[in-house]
Amino acid sequence: MLREGGDPSGPTVNTPRVAGAGYADAMLEAHRISSWRGRYRVSEGGRPVTVWDGALWKRGGAFELDGRRYEVRGNAWGTRYDLVDAAGLPVATADRVGRKRWTVQAGGRTYQFQRASIWSNAQELRNEAGPIGLVQRTGLWRRTVSADLPGLPLPVQIFVIGVVIAMWEAQAAAAAAAST
Repeated sequence: MLREGGDPSGPTVNTPRVAGAGYADAMLEAHRISSWRGRYRVSEGGRPVTVWDGALWKRGGAFELDGRRYEVRGNAWGTRYDLVDAAGLPVATADRVGRKRWTVQAGGRTYQFQRASIWSNAQELRNEAGPIGLVQRTGLWRRTVSADLPGLPLPVQIFVIGVVIAMWEAQAAAAAAAST
């Protein structure tokens, strides 16, 4: 359980877990399965859920969940991403991606995200009381992404994982270009 303000001795921030159809009951993990492409196997509690297939030459990607195909489209600057279903209907939107604070809008709700610290690329899901969820790199050589995003529908959680992966890859590419 996350603690308010990231202080391990601080009060816990109680967030109800929304279980049932369309919601993840446990933390999601995305394991990179391709060195050449941005493909990640997303699992929940060790059970495969979908494969995030990052776009090769543009920002975004796609995944299939429960027989429904979703596409993530990013703008040229990588600051806005849209999640659309197979019919092209909007499901979610992420704005101001790459900034310290950014948002996801889905189902009439706005979810606030913030970089955990200046020294970390981890992204916190926050409410007025403080952090309630987290997306971060974990695992050997940081090839795994873990996401604990309570209250978000499962397609939106996978969308957030894809957006964060795209953000990290863009930051890594910019850093590599700057060092040459």
